[in-house]
Amino acid sequence: MFKREMKVYLKGFFIWTLITAAMYIMVFMMYPHIMNDNTKESIDEMMKIFPEDILKAFNMDIASIDTAFGWLKSEGFVFILLVVGAYAGILGSSIILKEESDKTIEYLNSLPVKRTNIVISKMLCGLIYVVAMVAGLGIINYVGLKATCEFDEKQYMLLSVTPLFSSLVIYMLGMFIATFTHKTKKMTGISLGLVFGSYILQVISGLSEDVEFFKYFTPFTLADVRNVIENTELEPILIIISLVLCVVLFVGTLVHYNRKELV
Repeated sequence: MFKREMKVYLKGFFIWTLITAAMYIMVFMMYPHIMNDNTKESIDEMMKIFPEDILKAFNMDIASIDTAFGWLKSEGFVFILLVVGAYAGILGSSIILKEESDKTIEYLNSLPVKRTNIVISKMLCGLIYVVAMVAGLGIINYVGLKATCEFDEKQYMLLSVTPLFSSLVIYMLGMFIATFTHKTKKMTGISLGLVFGSYILQVISGLSEDVEFFKYFTPFTLADVRNVIENTELEPILIIISLVLCVVLFVGTLVHYNRKELV
């Protein structure tokens, strides 16, 4: 069962990862050529025009984009969080509904395979692919930075793992929500809405203290990119919260899937 799941989702993993990696490779190739003294001066002037809240949303208030690493810490990592989150959400929701959409669930039910084993196999498959995507992008960006500019390697290593804390929670949440429906297409829209809606809440939470509480309703808070940029460290409490949420959502998925009426 596990090997079959790995094979089925291998193509999708390569498509998502390679397309994303290709974009970053292009940036690393072009950045040294487009970033000169005149360009840096123009960027500094442009940054003065943008409202502070907009700069904060992309970490541009604490990271200058005059180098490829500076760009990666700002716009670059925002894009990684969104792409990996979208991939994790879609994978989590589709992997649990695949047998129902393919009409193979009756065949599985006829085999001596427990529903718990089905969920565990699917969970492990998706878990591996989400981690592999984060690791793959991390390695490619590391090589690109090495060839482009000097950078803080410790800070980069910490930054490169931050997408895991939000994307794994999104992945598990996608699996859990999928146990309440039978339609894969419906869940794809819900997953994407969850990801982009969560990021919007994250941005809004940073606008003022009055709406700061929104950060408690978005998994992107767990990534904590700003703290890594400012202090070059990870918050242990956020790692623990991520793990606890993943376990709770997985247990919820197991319980509800075992009770679900499959079609």
